[in-house]
Amino acid sequence: MPGLVVASVSADNPKSFPNAQPDTDAFLVGASVVGVDRRAKVLLIEFSTKYSLVVHLKMTGQLVFRGKVVQFGAGHPNGSLVGELPDKSTRVTIGFTDGSRLFFNDQRKFGWMRLLPTVEVSQIDFFKKVGPEPLDASFTPDILWTRLQRRRKTNIKAALLDQSVLAGVGNIYADESLWGARIHPRTLVQNVPISAVRALRQSLVDVLTLSIKKGGSTSKTYVDAEGRKGSYLSFAHVFRREGQPCPRCGTIIIKIKVAGRGTHLCPQCQQVDYPGSGAP
Repeated sequence: MPGLVVASVSADNPKSFPNAQPDTDAFLVGASVVGVDRRAKVLLIEFSTKYSLVVHLKMTGQLVFRGKVVQFGAGHPNGSLVGELPDKSTRVTIGFTDGSRLFFNDQRKFGWMRLLPTVEVSQIDFFKKVGPEPLDASFTPDILWTRLQRRRKTNIKAALLDQSVLAGVGNIYADESLWGARIHPRTLVQNVPISAVRALRQSLVDVLTLSIKKGGSTSKTYVDAEGRKGSYLSFAHVFRREGQPCPRCGTIIIKIKVAGRGTHLCPQCQQVDYPGSGAP
């Protein structure tokens, strides 16, 4: 998309495209795409007018690009990814001067595309609250240690799931990363030594990198740009493997509840062996 020039914009729902027509005409139509980026679950399309479209797919959103040669679709899968567009789920259509089009489809109408000055994007409440990106080059063990101290008296899994501590770590990746670092999910943050935090930082990077390579972990509600479902769970070490042997030591993996979530671990590799640990 970078380099393409917007020729037209149409939208059928003000919730999906909550932007004033004068702003759309002045800062979107006629503008060229400078770049496409992501922050946590939010997608960013920056334009030459120094405005950006901030896009959240929410529960059922899709972005589908149709060009003369290149076509791709990504998001929550349904027939819109491969069918004729626009269809009944299409909320926004952006046409480019070369004839290509970008469709924002959303069956449940929870997603949105907001046009904002690029300099203001970082000031959105969400961006001010969300934690650092685990795969960013600046994400060091010291950064992880500092962020975790915000939740010193909670268990380590609850801290990892807190998006204000760290962006992008959900239930699956918390379990997998803690297994990789040999940390019991119930261990209190204040009792996790810096050596374990170093191991956790590396485990987070390894797990997330592999998951991206495998297209994520969701097999029913997401597909990648080539229409493939995520296959990470085929490579998971503990998640949804209760009753099976740990691939590291052979001990049977168990499932418990931590931070209100189903949690998978190896009771041998991940013992609560730090003083004072064991928070529910």
